[in-house]
Amino acid sequence: MLKEFKKFIARGNVLDLAVGVIVGGAFSSIVTSLVNNIFTPIIGLILGGIDFSNLSITFKDTSIMYGAFIQSVIDFLIVAFCLFIVVKFVNRFTTKKKKEEKKDTKSAELKTLEEIRDLLKNDIQDK
Repeated sequence: MLKEFKKFIARGNVLDLAVGVIVGGAFSSIVTSLVNNIFTPIIGLILGGIDFSNLSITFKDTSIMYGAFIQSVIDFLIVAFCLFIVVKFVNRFTTKKKKEEKKDTKSAELKTLEEIRDLLKNDIQDK
């Protein structure tokens, strides 16, 4: 079982996922700062100076901080949009590279079939 676990951990997908999670965590703090320090104040100014983080409803002794929830939703949307842009950018280069590989490489079977086709064409034209 230990060998299987080592094989599982050594696979590229697991390592890629681990790196993605770590980078995503670091990227999350950047986006949170962007939302808290730039976008939320701008949106607050547009809406008449409202600071989302302080919005709340109080029932008896309990405060419901719905402003913090709004801020979290904005944070999520920005993170999702940034990831969308990154994935779209990476896919563009990956797709171009795959198209170039398909154009440049023909399998040996395909080359053989093309040669047979050409020989048959020549044989038919000679008759």
